[in-house]
Amino acid sequence: MEKHDALYEKYLRILREELVPAMGCTEPIAVAYAAALARDTLGEAPESAEVTVSPNIIKNVKSVVVPHTGNLRGIAAAVAAGVAAGRAEDKLEVLSKITEEKLPAIRECLETMPVQVHASESGYVFEIGILLRAAAHSAFVRILGSHTNVVRIERDGETRFSAPFSECAQAEPEGRDCLTVREIAAFADCVEIEDVAPTLKRQIECNTAIAEAGFSGDWGANIGRVLLSAYGDSVHNRAKAAAAAGSDARMSGCELPVVINSGSGNQGLTASLPVIVYAEAMHAGTERLYRALVVSNLVTIHLKTGIGRLSAYCGATSAGCGAGAGICYLHGGGAQEIAHTVVNAVAINSGMICDGAKASCAAKIASAVEAGLLGFQMQRQGSEFYGGDGIVEKGEENTIRNIGLLARLGMAETDAEIIRIMCGC
Repeated sequence: MEKHDALYEKYLRILREELVPAMGCTEPIAVAYAAALARDTLGEAPESAEVTVSPNIIKNVKSVVVPHTGNLRGIAAAVAAGVAAGRAEDKLEVLSKITEEKLPAIRECLETMPVQVHASESGYVFEIGILLRAAAHSAFVRILGSHTNVVRIERDGETRFSAPFSECAQAEPEGRDCLTVREIAAFADCVEIEDVAPTLKRQIECNTAIAEAGFSGDWGANIGRVLLSAYGDSVHNRAKAAAAAGSDARMSGCELPVVINSGSGNQGLTASLPVIVYAEAMHAGTERLYRALVVSNLVTIHLKTGIGRLSAYCGATSAGCGAGAGICYLHGGGAQEIAHTVVNAVAINSGMICDGAKASCAAKIASAVEAGLLGFQMQRQGSEFYGGDGIVEKGEENTIRNIGLLARLGMAETDAEIIRIMCGC
């Protein structure tokens, strides 16, 4: 791969599209974004809200703290925050500029504006529809496929904006089917550092900051601190603990941004922080760290492409594989070694369920990173899983395809049962 050829430019665009900052868990933030956009379209304070969301949105918003709301949780809280104080132009940072003075307005909105929530029956995995009503006017916003993919805006039933959408097509501007493990390794070797430095520097700064907050504060179940206390200060353990600590803080409402991956802050933390910890311990230098982060982030995106944004398959599993691949690159691994690391890691932990965003995500992240690290150590010592070992098939791309099928199709009923359990129905 050479600079400025078509594939090189595609890989750059994918990184820039995916590695963006977000404040808080991205599903409630997407709800708040839709609410703020609907309020702007309405042009006045709404008197009621009707929210229609896919079951996966209900699952991921139910238990997580919405940042800048004074520890409020749930869809109604996200809607109230977006309506009362959100800035739609900031998209996934829609709540980032809320000050303490705005909290009473959010609580008042939550108490006085009725919010009806309905589970969508459209079949879309990722759907948010918000209808706001005032005395004489109404506004409607619909998001499909990914967190900021607005496909419809209406005022008083008249279309202000409309965009086509197909669940089968990529929702992102740049398709992801060009990604392969071997091309990712080639891109990491040849990429001009100045082309990725701004994106990756922001990821390092933001994600390191929230991990430090996770260690120093009392957040969730404090998985990061538990890991350090119980298992010591080895680089292996610190890599797991840093990613978990970032999630500890993020899932419990920490008001620091995270640079996400594949629409998820937890995946952004998991793909980046273990690689950062290892690079520091190895004195790898900034350039080597950036190239390793290119590997970890793109491998994560590649694995997530076949799975989809939301499913019953825990996305941290993919990011843990990505982290293992990035650490393999730090240690001098090339395409072959990275491919073996990914296949090993996938075989170890696939099937860990996603039961929504909440404190236990930090523990799942630690497990995912452990799988990535074991996958790396296996290949380093000449050990690997082979085609025919369960879902592993000869050729890393075939195994990655199988993971997508397992998560997207095979676990569909698992997802439905998880949602039934969580909603008590």
